Amino acid sequence: MEHDSTLYVGCDVHKDSITVAYALDAGEVELLGKSGTRQADIDRLCKRLRSKAQRIRFVYEAGGCGYGLYRQLVNKGFDCMVCAPSLIPKKPGERVKTDRRDAIKLVRSLRAGDLSAVHVPTVHDEAFRDLARTWVSARHDLKRARQQLKAFLLSHGVHYTGRADWGAAHQRWLGAHAFGDAWQQLAFEEHRRTIEDRLAQCARLETALREALPNWRFYPAVLGLQSMRGVQFITAVGMLAELGDLSRFTHPRQLMAWLGVTPSEHSSGDRRRQGSITKNGNSYARKLLIEAAWSYRHPARVSPDIQRRHEGIPKPIVDRAWDAQVRLCRRYRKLIARGKQNNIAVVAVARELAGFIWDIGRLAMALAIPAAGAPGMMR
Repeated sequence: MEHDSTLYVGCDVHKDSITVAYALDAGEVELLGKSGTRQADIDRLCKRLRSKAQRIRFVYEAGGCGYGLYRQLVNKGFDCMVCAPSLIPKKPGERVKTDRRDAIKLVRSLRAGDLSAVHVPTVHDEAFRDLARTWVSARHDLKRARQQLKAFLLSHGVHYTGRADWGAAHQRWLGAHAFGDAWQQLAFEEHRRTIEDRLAQCARLETALREALPNWRFYPAVLGLQSMRGVQFITAVGMLAELGDLSRFTHPRQLMAWLGVTPSEHSSGDRRRQGSITKNGNSYARKLLIEAAWSYRHPARVSPDIQRRHEGIPKPIVDRAWDAQVRLCRRYRKLIARGKQNNIAVVAVARELAGFIWDIGRLAMALAIPAAGAPGMMR
């Protein structure tokens, strides 16, 4: 036993079991076997591994089991990494996958330094992100329920002559319409009730989100981001809930790469070839970013809505948001003048917008905007 050695431990984690493999420094990788996932099982596993080396490094893949194991191991004083599954090195032509092979591969990759760690949020940040994601899911369910009702009406030849935007007039028309067949009428009413339930759920979750937001540590960053054009409550909360602490990105290019808006590249020798964006990272945050970038198609101006969101925001943040608007609007016009397609120009604007989000978010956290200092943001 060499207590000055480092023990590398790979864990293939599932709901009810953990397959464990380990290697001592440059030694052979050995299979320890399976362990349970209860607290007593984790304690027993740690006790067995402590007898093999003084320094122990754990690794397991990010997945549906969350970060509970990571927090247990860190609280016990161990070094633990949660790695990105998509970035684990894989041999070409490898067709056999088992829990044992996965655990052994994790040990070898950890020892070689070939793994990329994912950001593990704090318990409080993860709880807020869960609330934000539930709100997003409810809004998607509402959209799908409305699409299903429209499809139902279309299949029976029922057409609304006005604009079907679910406004007051559209709702009155739906309430007044009736089918001649009792079974069709029952199906129609169930579709309407589903929409009403989803609307109520969205309202409850949005109210809870707005009440919880002032107690979140990134609340100043949410207020600061809303000073930008195209970044309102939904975008600011959704992006920061997924991004977390912006200070973990030491340069805005790291945030651009994390969002997957940097160009892919396949260069060799003297030839440099760049392709479409990588689309790595969080797809929902990238979606919100590109949606916000579409607003920079128009000339730079401070609309009444943006002016309202500037209430209570420190002047350095407002000035930086204006600089972003002037630059990005000009950037879009230049790209269109060069013959670029609209989608390509907007993605290019989104890439630079990510840099301004990084800058303004960090600046807002440094200035610590008070919760009561920006009344226009929470309306």
